[in-house]
Amino acid sequence: MKQTVTESAALQGAREGQDKQAKSVSSYIAKFRELGLLAFIVLLAVGVQIRNPSFLTWENINDIATNTAILSILAVGMMLVIITRGIDLSIGATLALSGMVSALTVSQYPDLNPLLAIAIGVGVGIACGIVIGFLVSWINILPIIATLGMMNVFRGLTFETSGGKWVSAHQMPESFKSIATGSVFGINNLIMIAIVIYIIAYYFVSHTRTGRRVYAVGSNPESAKISGIRTGRILWLVYSIMGGLSGLAGVLWVSKFASAQGDTASGYEMSVIAACVLGGVSIAGGVGKISGIILGSILLGILNNALPMINVSPFWQNFIQGSIILIAVLVNALVKRGIDRNNLMRRKI
Repeated sequence: MKQTVTESAALQGAREGQDKQAKSVSSYIAKFRELGLLAFIVLLAVGVQIRNPSFLTWENINDIATNTAILSILAVGMMLVIITRGIDLSIGATLALSGMVSALTVSQYPDLNPLLAIAIGVGVGIACGIVIGFLVSWINILPIIATLGMMNVFRGLTFETSGGKWVSAHQMPESFKSIATGSVFGINNLIMIAIVIYIIAYYFVSHTRTGRRVYAVGSNPESAKISGIRTGRILWLVYSIMGGLSGLAGVLWVSKFASAQGDTASGYEMSVIAACVLGGVSIAGGVGKISGIILGSILLGILNNALPMINVSPFWQNFIQGSIILIAVLVNALVKRGIDRNNLMRRKI
């Protein structure tokens, strides 16, 4: 009897030791990947600086940060969607619709408070996200099909709302345009809003029960259901968040470029997905970190800014960006394979 108890205790100790080792290895792999991405960004910046000394000037760095802010905001929502094994191809169309509604509103009511204009855009975005979340979570339509269909619906609504016309800069009050051009404590509003979004997102995914459930749904949907997690509500939530952030981005986009068009941000969802993939978010679901998508967004922002500065042909720009994204996907696959191998070894003990 004593021998059996001793063997059980030893076996349990071995399992715990293996669990700790697997977790430490997984953490090390993930950390190494982010450090590698950071090192690549630094080397890229140094290389471009050698070719063009104006690259690392304060003015250009501020331009990169400002131009990347909207992309990074959308990357937060896309990360949550991808973690749940989904995808949202409608964010560009949602952005366009939200921006158009806000622009038309302020053109009719020039004295409208800019915060109300933002609230209108976010509200339109959330409404779009709720519809998509309903289709995915309750009607059980595949995310890629649901979002592809709604993308065309939202584009159509944008053209219908505007009557096929543009809303140009002279139709927008200065108070609305100052949303993107203004600053707080010397920091551009776009950058400040992105920082606030990331702080909230970090707290949500790291310190709330709902945030942990998002990862659980993406890691193993069946186990999540068995454990009592209402996966439908989680999916509805993440698509609503994605919609809300797309609506916010729509207002910021129109304010920044002082123009609202029916084809605004067409294809922009590909850049957002690329930022997530570069940042280590796994398309297979269950894996993604806030720090990773920050680095992924920064890398894309640097590439978009740096390649024209060193006179790289637009055709080669697409080739280089595509190659880097492909490498990131391969690295993600290798990391996942390493983690799965460690988990398999743990189960055998």
